[in-house]
Amino acid sequence: MEEVFDTRTVMALYDLMRRGYIHRLYGVVSAGKEARVYWGKTRQGEDVAVKIYLTATAEFKKGIRKYIEGDPRFEGLLFKDTRRLMEAWARKEFRNLIRLHRAGVRVPRPIAVHKNIIVMEFIGEEGRRAPLLKEAAPELGEDEHEKVFRTLVEYVKRAYCRARLVHADLSEYNVMIYGDEVVVIDVSQAVDLAHMLAEEFLARDLRNLVRFFGEEVGISVPSVQELYGWVTECGKEERGT
Repeated sequence: MEEVFDTRTVMALYDLMRRGYIHRLYGVVSAGKEARVYWGKTRQGEDVAVKIYLTATAEFKKGIRKYIEGDPRFEGLLFKDTRRLMEAWARKEFRNLIRLHRAGVRVPRPIAVHKNIIVMEFIGEEGRRAPLLKEAAPELGEDEHEKVFRTLVEYVKRAYCRARLVHADLSEYNVMIYGDEVVVIDVSQAVDLAHMLAEEFLARDLRNLVRFFGEEVGISVPSVQELYGWVTECGKEERGT
């Protein structure tokens, strides 16, 4: 079914149901190249998002290579065992969600991870996901755009200074607008500051924010250099510079 529910994935779902994390599973909320997100409910009636990673394809492995090279958790998995790679990738996203949540970045609250499946807070109502920033932007006023921009820059700084992470793929497609909340999603590729490309990824995230809000939305925003300096101030303080 939809290239998702092979025998091992079904058994992993049963394990999560037996442990009480999922009671019912409904339709697809979003679909990407590497995963499907489903709407689910717990026994208590709480909405949850159930993210199921697909069998890793050659394209998927090629795409994630730059995010995991040098990470000992993935040593030997990139070319040898695609299912174990996928499961390690799911655990990485779950740990990133925990770190960001603890750092005060608004992300879906992580609930459980098992094999290639992540259970997390559902961002939306009754099976309908909240709109992406790209979708919501035309309905927002200038003041709201400025508020969302400031919030995202603050989240980038909290991720960098408190969680020691860089999102590495931040854009208008990986942010949801949920009522008055700005929610960052899809954090599987987020890297630790020790990653050799962390600073490059940070600059790219900030360029994406400046491009979208400055060029597409049309509000006044600082330069990438100014934002980069502000976000990384905590590192300079630690070095005494």
